[in-house]
Amino acid sequence: MTAVREGLPEGRYGRSADARADRKLKIIGSVLGAALLGVIAWCGISYISGQDLSGRVITWDAVSDHAVKVHLEVVKDADAKGVCTLRSQAEDGSEVGRKDVTVDQRAGQVDTEVTLRTTKRATNAVLVGCTAAGKG
Repeated sequence: MTAVREGLPEGRYGRSADARADRKLKIIGSVLGAALLGVIAWCGISYISGQDLSGRVITWDAVSDHAVKVHLEVVKDADAKGVCTLRSQAEDGSEVGRKDVTVDQRAGQVDTEVTLRTTKRATNAVLVGCTAAGKG
């Protein structure tokens, strides 16, 4: 009685076409994945290094129905100058105050308190953004 084999003898006919195709797809996928990660890293680094100023609101307090006191922190190059825009909204979401704050101190980190005038009671104070005004 002879043993019945299922499939081809191992190693006799080389790899099947499916195995070659799978290996090729794995290589192509790895190369494309590495390229995508490289592009994402390059975009992130260029975005971060391109920002001369970055700021954030540390605290805010509605001191009256027509004013909000904002503690603003700005990190920048020591000789960089710029403008940060603050805004405040009412409970219904409407904008009740906006102010541009000039940041021209010769320091790497600037902490300042700003009073933002409002048209009615504010429920928040947010930093819209900071833009560089040039060096010098």
